[in-house]
This record gives sequence, structure tokens and C-alpha cells, in this order.
Amino acid sequence: MAKRGKDARHQITLECTEAPGTSRYSTTKNRRNTTDRLELMKYNPVLRKHTLHREIK
Repeated sequence: MAKRGKDARHQITLECTEAPGTSRYSTTKNRRNTTDRLELMKYNPVLRKHTLHREIK
């Protein structure tokens, strides 16, 4: 199936909230379905525990 002009999925960056700048992840999200900022629990290797990561601009 061919892709159309505008794609609903966009690449985003997730950054740790407990220690900003130490851990970042990149992923994609559908902006039509999820309009607010994404928050996920991800592993921070510097702190060696799972922390809250929020979408950054």
C-alpha cells in the first residue's frame, strides 16, 4: 500500500525527568490519536532504575 502525503506518525524524543540530560530515548507516536505529551517509564542507565521520561520538543 502506498503512503499518502501526510504521515500521522512523527518521531519524538523522551527525556528523563529526575536527571535531565542523562537519559534520552527516541520513538514515534501518532499525533492524531495522542495530542498531549507522552510520558513513559523507561530505564535510566546512569541512575540504574526506571524513571519517568517525558516527551520534549
